[in-house]
Amino acid sequence: MDTQTNAQNTKSIKEQLRANLLYSAYWLSDLTTEFLKQYDITQQQFNVLTILGEQHPEPISTKQIRERMIISNSDTSRLIDRLCDKGLAWKRPCTHDGRLIQAFIHEKGQALLSEIDQNMGKLDDVMFNITEAEAIVMNKLLNKMRFHAKEKMV
Repeated sequence: MDTQTNAQNTKSIKEQLRANLLYSAYWLSDLTTEFLKQYDITQQQFNVLTILGEQHPEPISTKQIRERMIISNSDTSRLIDRLCDKGLAWKRPCTHDGRLIQAFIHEKGQALLSEIDQNMGKLDDVMFNITEAEAIVMNKLLNKMRFHAKEKMV
């Protein structure tokens, strides 16, 4: 009986954890969306701009960007077009494969990334009322959870 109760409690705790993770993910997404509005940029655009910034000064294809995105089901070409329209990025056909598009971050995009990065700490302070040690433990646990899930899914 005690084993059964422990199993039920464990399941209940894991269900609570799943619900808490989902709730927290949406909460974090909403706060980030609100934060980025002041820069007239969406989370997906910010993700692409960050990837372009990390790649700078080298080009990166839309396919490679899609592979590195947090949410990779976004329409990468459309996102890059919007960044180009805002003057934050530019693109050209790939020199070795005309089917691919190479994207680059523009100076204006680098400046925006720098400004966002300078203010992102304020958002982190509001969102994460935890110590650095707690953040390290939480990161390790989340990484462990994702790694284990990937192994089980393969």
